[in-house]
Amino acid sequence: MKAIAYQISLPIEHPNSLQDIEIDDPLATGRDLLVEVRAVSVNPVDTKVRMRDTPPSGHWRILGWDAVGIVRAVGPEVTLFAPGDRVWYAGDITRQGTNAELHLVDERLVGRMPETLDSAEAAALPLTSITAWEMLFDRLGLTPGKKMTDQCLLIIGAGGGVGSIMTQLARRLTGLTVIGTASRPETQEWVRKLGAHHVINHTRPLSEELRRIGIPLVSHIVSLTQTDLHYPEIVEVIAPQGKFGLIDDPTSIDITKLKGKSVSLHWELMFTRSKFRTADMIAQHRILTEMAALVDDGLIRSTLVDAMAPINAHNLKRAHALIESGKSRGKIVLSGF
Repeated sequence: MKAIAYQISLPIEHPNSLQDIEIDDPLATGRDLLVEVRAVSVNPVDTKVRMRDTPPSGHWRILGWDAVGIVRAVGPEVTLFAPGDRVWYAGDITRQGTNAELHLVDERLVGRMPETLDSAEAAALPLTSITAWEMLFDRLGLTPGKKMTDQCLLIIGAGGGVGSIMTQLARRLTGLTVIGTASRPETQEWVRKLGAHHVINHTRPLSEELRRIGIPLVSHIVSLTQTDLHYPEIVEVIAPQGKFGLIDDPTSIDITKLKGKSVSLHWELMFTRSKFRTADMIAQHRILTEMAALVDDGLIRSTLVDAMAPINAHNLKRAHALIESGKSRGKIVLSGF
């Protein structure tokens, strides 16, 4: 089968940073599905793993986690799916990725894709949807259900992949006032269209921007990017007994600064359940099932912004470079081999 992979961690502009290769077809065992991949999206984790994880000498590392495809075969222990099912998922960081014609994935991480989206539109959503859902409802302890509240949610980096879904989920499923941050006019407009009540500019002090809209303190803050840079302002603007969540990798933050306000800190990594084979691993199947229903009911829209074809090294290099530039919004999707 065709795949795109690398053997050495290299800058994306290097000719060998990602390469088109041919490898043997995998076989489904246990609870695995063998999926014929139709579309994939590219996430910041793809670029981070490429630069941090060099495979053993002579071995290939295949990146990619978001995928939409058709189940072609199932392992003997599979109970949730059958050949021919159209599925979507975000995979397992400890295994080979989805940038391949055929891919193995545990059925507990998989859902049936929305009926109202095509493959490219659907491929934009799994990883960011699971991350946003787990952060809001598993980590921060919010409860889905449109209950009126005087609490606020500040999403730092609301125009990116996770932020684009989190903004929609928070606005559609909770009664919180949703405040998104974005710096460029086109990204600010994108965040407004996704449902944010307010959009502020994170290149300016968050405290000044929040005072400008009349909300000096916020009960919930999620930082999706550049937490190191924003942390002093986060400490200032979070309300006493507030909740702070993050998904990025700050070099160093002093968590003792949260003590005076009794603020709780929550880290989210959507690969935790699959990496540690937790007893509730099937939660991601349930999240994707719920997300598909929300999409088909018209409550959540795809965050696809940039579509490329086919899935090959040339186009994946373009996608990685765009993400590394820090100027992407929404999601980049590649379709077809």
